[in-house]
Amino acid sequence: MKEEEPTSGNIIINGKDTTFLKKNRVPYLRRSMGIVFQDFRLLPDKTVYENVAFAMYIVKASPRHIRRQVPMVLSLVGLSGKAKMYPNELSGGEQQRVALARALVNNPSMLIADEPTGNLDPDTAWDIMMLLNEINMRGTTVIVATHAKDIVDRMKKRVIQINKGNIVRDDKKGGYDSEV
Repeated sequence: MKEEEPTSGNIIINGKDTTFLKKNRVPYLRRSMGIVFQDFRLLPDKTVYENVAFAMYIVKASPRHIRRQVPMVLSLVGLSGKAKMYPNELSGGEQQRVALARALVNNPSMLIADEPTGNLDPDTAWDIMMLLNEINMRGTTVIVATHAKDIVDRMKKRVIQINKGNIVRDDKKGGYDSEV
């Protein structure tokens, strides 16, 4: 957040106007959200457990809280048995699940996923989308940026289409093919 500034309007996150947020306050804003990147951005020299725990270490969580939270979130994403493995020992789908676990471990109110299925086969991509849907059903706001028309159509969720920085469509029914 705050990598780009708006040319007009305001950005409201969690009820706070962040448009003129001072640079030293940005890290605190980012702590309220989790981000999942298309290329996973895992630390190759750390295990699955350590990759997820790292996000908690950054926000100065207690070792006790880390020991409790990391296994819980690994279970949520279906990776309980992979905690001691390294990223290069995992499939693409498993790596994406680690990235998702890392984004979730601090209980963010918002999860932003940038092309979370871009590097995955269709079945694994659908599994990731179902996991994101489950996370949303548990109360986390989930925003997915994607070009995957087939997934958007199957999800039947709200679609906001942006073209050259302008919102050109906001469809609460979901899908590319639905009427505006």
